[in-house]
Amino acid sequence: MTPTSEGAAVAETAIDVRSPELDSFGHVNHAVFLTYLEHARFKAMQQAGFLWQVLDERGWTIFVVRCEIDYLSEARRGDGLIVRTWMDSFRRTSMKFAQEIVRADDPGVVVTRSLVTAAWMGSNRRPMRGPEGVRAGLLAMAPSTP
Repeated sequence: MTPTSEGAAVAETAIDVRSPELDSFGHVNHAVFLTYLEHARFKAMQQAGFLWQVLDERGWTIFVVRCEIDYLSEARRGDGLIVRTWMDSFRRTSMKFAQEIVRADDPGVVVTRSLVTAAWMGSNRRPMRGPEGVRAGLLAMAPSTP
């Protein structure tokens, strides 16, 4: 993880664009970016100390309840991308991930920017408080407030 200018830790996930992810115009389909972002969020959670197996063992789920995304530049077959993920905020039963996708060969070129709100659900499929261990790891990724 690398820090942002505000001191937040940023998880980075490398992605290589593959042919089946392209639309009829030859660039990554807009919906595929959502898959890239989801993959990177779970990688970031793993880096913060949270593993998939815990979800399965405890019957917990994480539901995306809102996704805001700005598409700023295209990506094409064979392009290398880096998905940067950090915590925007963490509330009692929800969390917001800030993410951006940049070109691996020119990290100054931002392909997308997004803000994703996700809610924790217990085994009963009702909202639950974010687990403390996960919360602590993810809060370490959150920007410090003055």
